[in-house]
Amino acid sequence: MKIAVIGLGYVGLPLSLQFARSCVSVLGLDADPKKVELLNNGQSYIKHIQSAEIAELVAAGKFSASTDFGQIKEVEAVIICVPTPLNKNREPDLSYVLQTGRSIAPHLQPGTLVVLESTTYPGTTDEDLRAVLEEGSGMKAGTDFHLAFSPEREDPGNHQSKVKSIPKVVGGYTEDCLERAMALYGRAIDRLVPVSSCRAAEATKLLENIFRSVNIALVNELKVVYGAMGIDIWEVIEAAKTKPFGFMPFYPGPGWGGHCIPIDPFYLAWKAREYGQHTRFIELAGEINTQMPQHVVHRVADALNAQQKPISGSKILILGLAYKPNVDDDRESPSYILMDLLSDRGAQLEYYDPYVPVIKPTREHSHWAGKKSVEWDRASIEYFDLVLIATNHGCVNYDDLADWARCIVDTRNAMASVPVAPGKVWKA
Repeated sequence: MKIAVIGLGYVGLPLSLQFARSCVSVLGLDADPKKVELLNNGQSYIKHIQSAEIAELVAAGKFSASTDFGQIKEVEAVIICVPTPLNKNREPDLSYVLQTGRSIAPHLQPGTLVVLESTTYPGTTDEDLRAVLEEGSGMKAGTDFHLAFSPEREDPGNHQSKVKSIPKVVGGYTEDCLERAMALYGRAIDRLVPVSSCRAAEATKLLENIFRSVNIALVNELKVVYGAMGIDIWEVIEAAKTKPFGFMPFYPGPGWGGHCIPIDPFYLAWKAREYGQHTRFIELAGEINTQMPQHVVHRVADALNAQQKPISGSKILILGLAYKPNVDDDRESPSYILMDLLSDRGAQLEYYDPYVPVIKPTREHSHWAGKKSVEWDRASIEYFDLVLIATNHGCVNYDDLADWARCIVDTRNAMASVPVAPGKVWKA
């Protein structure tokens, strides 16, 4: 069997490799020729994916990459793993999905299966994507070609999270479409979870991420409330999670980041308005999480004021650009928002992140592109008036940080077990 996976990022590349390991011939398609060249040379551009693994599959003829969408005519199934961001008005941007549909439609052959994995609102697959595929191919979904949705469940940086062992939700446009999609994923994934429709599968992914969003908002709000009472939210969470039932720990932070949590809830909120429904609870969670960088900046101001220093002119080091620990994924990272807010207030900013040595261009924060991480040594750290821990990478020596830094604002509880002089660490 030969399949194509479109979009070779944090979702598409691991999925491609898992299918290739499962004796499926995989064609990886991406619009970025640099990615294609690296992959065909057996090189990885994602830190937690080893180059040796890619090189082995390329050498065995099980995986290859290309920018030529015309090769779609040679495959039995196409899996779409492209971004679904928000536009500048915080509305769903389906342009990547729909353009991908237009690109593959002329090359679709009768009987081909098309699966969308990109997170989106219910109705995208059987309405929007179906329409462009049918228009461009001259065929009908469910009759001439098959159509399905199966949401990605990638968890970068979690070494226990493997594509093969993560249950896969699958919804088809018709029963035959579902059957074809189940047969496809059954080649590479241990457990499949069929649902009644593409829309049910799309809604499942949104529920998973909205669940996280609202619970993160809850602990972020409690962080501020308990902080005003002189209570440490981290201590409270550690105590609460000893309850063996009815509680699941979530942790506060400087905001929200990644390709899912800051975006997906707004996809449902936007679509709900079409049906005259208002997602007040979801939108409130979004407001709380969005306000967290402002709270952190206020804590930075408090910490500097205690040294008789304003933010303006102060030298501040952001520790961690990735949106979560131990990955190189900086999509939607709150660190960029913190950098913007502090820069607007006149701070002199640098950053340290061994996973992001140079800032690449991003849609929202392209003005930081090209900036490089500082070195990790005493002289570099002692130079700054304040170090702001935005991401708690495990490879950072926090004992050295406690020794070298003048002042630390900790949004991740990274300094909790580190001996440090009284008054040096401010929680935020």
